[in-house]
Amino acid sequence: MRKLFSVKYTPGAVNAGMLVLRLALGILMMVIYGYQKITHFSATAEHMPNLLGMGTTINTSLVIFAEFFCSLFLILGLFTRLACIPLIITMCVALYKANNMDVFGHGEISALFLAGFITILFIGPGKISVDGMIGK
Repeated sequence: MRKLFSVKYTPGAVNAGMLVLRLALGILMMVIYGYQKITHFSATAEHMPNLLGMGTTINTSLVIFAEFFCSLFLILGLFTRLACIPLIITMCVALYKANNMDVFGHGEISALFLAGFITILFIGPGKISVDGMIGK
């Protein structure tokens, strides 16, 4: 009971917490959003906004790369900080363009993902990751 109210932390607890955060965000993003967009590519490309005049097919491909493949890297803990950058950009665009910056309404999921990815970018993957094993 005393440990529950303690303000001290151990490196093992931080590493376990980062593993849970990485797995939760990566699996949810990959399964719910990334896989859905891959399996329904043409329908997704029709509804994707044309940002920077690149075309909806290119934009859809970039979003799939971020939401599926970067999430896979996040789950593995491989190139974690680099993989977070496309995910952060994608969530910023989703929050701004698709949800009209409605952080407390329809955009709350995008805002939560954005906060989680920024946290992982700052803190890193933890030692329970491929990056952590390479760093030894």
